[in-house]
Amino acid sequence: MQKYSKKSGQSPESKCTVYKVEEPMGLLDFLYKKMSGKSANKVKSVLKYKLVSVDGKVTTQFNYPLQVGQEVSVASYKPEYKPAVIANMPEIIYEDENIVVIDKPAGLLAIATEDEKNETAYHIMTEYVKLKNKNNRIYIVHRLDRDTSGILLFAKNEETKHMLQDNWDSLVKFRGYAALLEGHPEEKSGRIESWLRETDSHFVFSAHTKGEGKYAVTNYEIKRESNNYSLAAINIETGRKNQIRVHMSEMDCPIAGDKKYGARTNPIHRLALQADMLAIELPYLNEVKEFRLPVLKKFIQCLKNDEK
Repeated sequence: MQKYSKKSGQSPESKCTVYKVEEPMGLLDFLYKKMSGKSANKVKSVLKYKLVSVDGKVTTQFNYPLQVGQEVSVASYKPEYKPAVIANMPEIIYEDENIVVIDKPAGLLAIATEDEKNETAYHIMTEYVKLKNKNNRIYIVHRLDRDTSGILLFAKNEETKHMLQDNWDSLVKFRGYAALLEGHPEEKSGRIESWLRETDSHFVFSAHTKGEGKYAVTNYEIKRESNNYSLAAINIETGRKNQIRVHMSEMDCPIAGDKKYGARTNPIHRLALQADMLAIELPYLNEVKEFRLPVLKKFIQCLKNDEK
């Protein structure tokens, strides 16, 4: 009976071909004879990778002297899956057969643009799913601004993509963000409603006339303050482009690092906005899943430094 060992890299599920020795000869010559349809390198590799056993004992010795009556077993197996190294691979928060949820870093595009095709979350996650099967695909369900970090969900099949995208508003129960604001809002919590419009230069602003633009709702609550900054917990009822950035700026408390919308400081050298919570109903599980991230340490450290 074939013996297996962790050292040899074999497993009990490996299939073996057993040959009976009918005349004395060296092991490599015996393998050349029995594996005549294989290249010399292929035959040598079964020894190199410890796939050959003589009477149940693994050997890698090319000139091992075989005697009449001995049994030579050659194992065939698929090597253990070893994931390739993917550059800039984000942290995976959750994964099942239908979705994968990541913590997208700030500065990484969610999907390709005319100027950038490869350095995107979509491209990286496509590489990731193809490691397991080259035919696997990934699908964008929603987006985050390039400069916003945090929770980003992808579908792993077209059916799930359509199910989530077509019913996004009803399936999403909560979308939360953490933001480090410049200054201190007069009201420590509130609800902001406006109609957002966008200029030809991609600057978003609230229209003066009700109904002109896309309706947007942002709720906020101040959780902590320092001399010059406020940490806000934000949840959105709509998902408009730059919505949070515009609403915070228009109450004279722009997000730190957001020069486009009026920020004067950049204490953590990036936009201080993080998508830190997503609660979504997943019909195929028949439950609401909550994905959470801790508030970035950089946000907390900035507040501490500003209190000195």
